[in-house]
Order: sequence, then structure tokens, then C-alpha cells
Amino acid sequence: MDAERIAIAETCLHAAHDGTLSFPEIVGRLIGAGFEGYTVDYRANSQTYYLPDGDHVTLAMPASSGKVEAAFDPQGVERMVRWAQSGAADYTYEGFSEGVKKSGCAGYLVSFLGRRVVYFGRTAETHVEHFPR
Repeated sequence: MDAERIAIAETCLHAAHDGTLSFPEIVGRLIGAGFEGYTVDYRANSQTYYLPDGDHVTLAMPASSGKVEAAFDPQGVERMVRWAQSGAADYTYEGFSEGVKKSGCAGYLVSFLGRRVVYFGRTAETHVEHFPR
């Protein structure tokens, strides 16, 4: 993968964690750079960004507290997604990550092509959220 795309992925990763870009802004930048999606893996503490030709880059995420709980609670994940979408002044990606991990979310796959996010638990249970229109 070329250095420019890696830099865009790194910028988006850090912007999510420090709150300088919203999810729609991050999606726009990644799509503009040619990415078709990415995966967040809370157990490996990494994010992998994918290009349509199969090329990818995996980046380490900043450390976050909490562990991925064993039981998957899709309603808990959905509550955290609604908080993220609300534009609430108290929203942080760190808080979101801690909350979904408490709800048993081991990670999620963002598909720009499918316009959805698939949240998954340690037992491969899932919760799907479609991008807002």
C-alpha cells in the first residue's frame, strides 16, 4: 500500500480516538482514498483498512481500558451506536469502545460498499447497523 493511503488511514484512526473527525467525515476521507472498508479488532487492539484489490494495512489502536465480555448483548451495542450518532457533547470513541466491549463486542466490520457495520461477539453473534440515509 502506498504511503499516502497509509497516512490517510492513520489520520482517520487517530481522529476517531481524539474526536477531531466524526464517523461520517472519516468514512468520506477513507472512501475518497479508495478504501472499501475496515475492521476494528478489540482483542488484537488493531484496525485493518482494505482496498478493493485485496491490499490492506493493519494499524495498532491506542490502548483502551476494559475487556471484551463473554456474553454478546446486541441491545447494549445498539445503545452505544445511538449515543455515537446522537452528537452528544459527552461522546468519545474511547467511551464508545469501552461500552461495546462491556456489551461483548469483540470488534466490527465497516463496509462502505454495503453501507453497514457488522458488530460481532466472541461467539460470532452479530448486530448489524445500516448507515443512516
